[in-house]
Amino acid sequence: MTDVVPTPRSPSSTAEARPVPAGADAALHGSNPATLPAPSEAARAATAAADRPIVLVVDDTPDNLSLMSELLRDEYRVKIANGGEKALRIAHAAPAPDLILLDVMMPGIDGYEVCARLKASPTTRDIPIIFLTAKSDVADETRGFSLGAVDYITKPISPPIVLARVRTQLLLKASADFLRDKASFLEREVARRTAELAAIQDVTILAMASLAETRDNDTGNHIRRTQHYVRALAQALRQRPGHEAQLTDAYIDTLFKSAPLHDIGKVGIPDRILLKPGRFDAAEFEIMKTHTTLGRDAISQAERQLGTPVAFLSMAKDIAYSHQEKWDGSGYPLGLKGTAIPLSARLMALADVYDALISRRIYKEGMTHENAAALIVEGRGNHFDPELVDVFIDIQDTFREIAARYADSEAELHKKQAWADTVSPPLPSDERLMWKQRR
Repeated sequence: MTDVVPTPRSPSSTAEARPVPAGADAALHGSNPATLPAPSEAARAATAAADRPIVLVVDDTPDNLSLMSELLRDEYRVKIANGGEKALRIAHAAPAPDLILLDVMMPGIDGYEVCARLKASPTTRDIPIIFLTAKSDVADETRGFSLGAVDYITKPISPPIVLARVRTQLLLKASADFLRDKASFLEREVARRTAELAAIQDVTILAMASLAETRDNDTGNHIRRTQHYVRALAQALRQRPGHEAQLTDAYIDTLFKSAPLHDIGKVGIPDRILLKPGRFDAAEFEIMKTHTTLGRDAISQAERQLGTPVAFLSMAKDIAYSHQEKWDGSGYPLGLKGTAIPLSARLMALADVYDALISRRIYKEGMTHENAAALIVEGRGNHFDPELVDVFIDIQDTFREIAARYADSEAELHKKQAWADTVSPPLPSDERLMWKQRR
């Protein structure tokens, strides 16, 4: 009983004084960890026991279960099962056994069937199994090993041999578990780093492309629209014979990532030309045409700096350099014809022209989808790859939906106009004046 020291009662107090158990004050008000009692021997023993490996012994004979439990209990936590069904339930329950000692001849499900089921399950297939049986024929041992057992001990057992083999298999399992966990960690880390690099790559591409877009009359949505147009075209083209091998998921993903860089070369075009409303004169057009070569050269320089080939840069280079080529050879910069034009550039050529036709600019209104589609069809076989035009007609509703989803807002167009007027004062253009009057 705890002694209580009487204290004077407050006149307003009605509560009886009660004893305060030893240590209660420390529990209520905190105490120095250094003064806390050390764990008892029993607590340490319980912790150590909980850390010991679990061995499941499966045998239909009670005497054998008692014998094995007695032999193993000083070093391991022992679980027992007197039949195959119970063994399977214990093996699938948490915490799972680290090792199974399994009798072969049992009523109902025999040891071979139990082993086969355990090895077929992803949750138990890595648990080592030692057969413990009176069957000693070579054929029996061969069957056990073929099912996935790691060892075979015949009865009557030799306790030192059992203990040695159990210890050996548990050490091997611990090593295998460590390596498996390490491999799993490395896989997750590689996946995380890969995702990080992909995100950095995507952001870098969009930043570079946006830099180019800020210097001409397009808004940033042009990048998004053309990205989705080329992917939609490529995915639809893949359904046609002869294109499955080239248009893999990896190719289309790279195409989608590379597409924003198609006009990166415009960074090198003077503002007086790049921001000019209306048509270029012959000299201006020759300068404007160099954006394809400037884009290719910039990407090639990036490749040289990296010192290793990168798929999306290689495709971006093809797109930047060749997206102004035409199917009949009348395009630029090389006048390539037909399939000599890279497929990625042919896809971009159609997507880029369609977007230029339907999109509003600071100096013009956009066409209707129907009028733009008619011009695309008109360019079949001269400007555009005929098969791509056919695909475009098949999926034109998808183009229409993409255009609506990433349409330029009034605010974006006004912002672009204000920036263009700041960088390059408005030029006397009847086309621009007419556009402003219509607005």
